[in-house]
Amino acid sequence: MKNIRIWSSRALFAAVFVTLVFATNSEKARSQGAAPDYSKVVIKTTKIANNFYELEGQGGNIGVLTGPDGILMVDTEFAPLTDKIVAAIKQVSPETIRFVINTHVHGDHTGGNANFAKLGATIFARGELRERLAHPAPGANGAPGTPAPPAALPVVTYDSPIEFHMDGEEADAIPVPHAHTDGDTIIFFHAANVIMCGDFFRSVGYPNMDLTNGGSLRGTLDGLGMLIGMAGPSTRIIPGHGDPVDRNGVMAQRDMILVMRDRVAKLIEQGKTSEEVIAAHPTADYDSKVPVAAANGEKYADRFIGQLYAEIKAAK
Repeated sequence: MKNIRIWSSRALFAAVFVTLVFATNSEKARSQGAAPDYSKVVIKTTKIANNFYELEGQGGNIGVLTGPDGILMVDTEFAPLTDKIVAAIKQVSPETIRFVINTHVHGDHTGGNANFAKLGATIFARGELRERLAHPAPGANGAPGTPAPPAALPVVTYDSPIEFHMDGEEADAIPVPHAHTDGDTIIFFHAANVIMCGDFFRSVGYPNMDLTNGGSLRGTLDGLGMLIGMAGPSTRIIPGHGDPVDRNGVMAQRDMILVMRDRVAKLIEQGKTSEEVIAAHPTADYDSKVPVAAANGEKYADRFIGQLYAEIKAAK
C-alpha cells in the first residue's frame, strides 16, 4: 500500500506561504526589468569524460552524451537558448540529438523541450513530470498556471528505472520519489562515471524542497542517500546548479540537512511559529560555507528553513 501524507492546515499554509513569497519576489524582479537577457548568455562547455560534456548557460546544468549512435541530452534549459545550446553541441559532435531526459519539471530544465522535440528528439521523463507540465500549479497570484505546449510533453514516461544503451555507454534513468519535486530522476552514466541529479542536490545555495510540486524532506534525504550509495570515490556528480562534486560534497549537504532538521524540530517543540523559526536563523553557522545561488548573493536560507518547518510540523 502506498503511503499517504496528510498535511495539517497550518503546516500546509506555511509551505505555500514560503513558496509564494519567493515566487512573488521573482515576479517582482522580472517586472522591474530583471528578467534574463538571453541574447547575452554564453553557453560554457566542459568535457567531463571521454564522450560526456556538461553545458552551462542560464538555468540548470545540461548533460550531453556523444557518439556514433547519436546524442543523449539531460535537460534543456530555457526555450530562448535552444539555438545557442544546439550550436554548443555541434562544437563537440555532429551527430543527431536523439533523446532528452528531464530531471524534473521546472522551466529552467524543461523550457527548451518543445524546441528539441521539433528537432527530432524523443523526450523521456517521469509520469508525474509530464502531468505537471500539462497541468501546472497556480501562480503566486492564484492565477492558473500556463500548460506547456504539447510538443514539450515527454513522449515516454516511466515509474521504474530504465536503461539507455548507446555510444558505448550504459545510462540508467532512476526515479527519485518526492525529493525536489514528485517527478525527479537520477541519470547514472556508468562508463563515464558521471551522475546527473537535477535540483534535489545543488552545490550552490541551500536545498529547495518544492512542496507545491510534490517535493519533501524525506524524499530529498533518500535521494541524497541514493547518490552517496551509487557514487564511487572518483564519480563526478553534476548537480542541477553549481559545479560538479564528488560524493563527499553530497555527504556534507546531507549532514547539514540533518542538523537543520533537528534544530528546526527543537524550535517547533518550543512552540515557535514558522516566522519565529525563520527569524532565529538556525543556518547562521553554515552561511559562510554555502556558495551563493543567485547573482544578488542570495542563498535562500529562509526558504529552506520555512520548508523544513512546514514538513516537520505536518508530521507532528
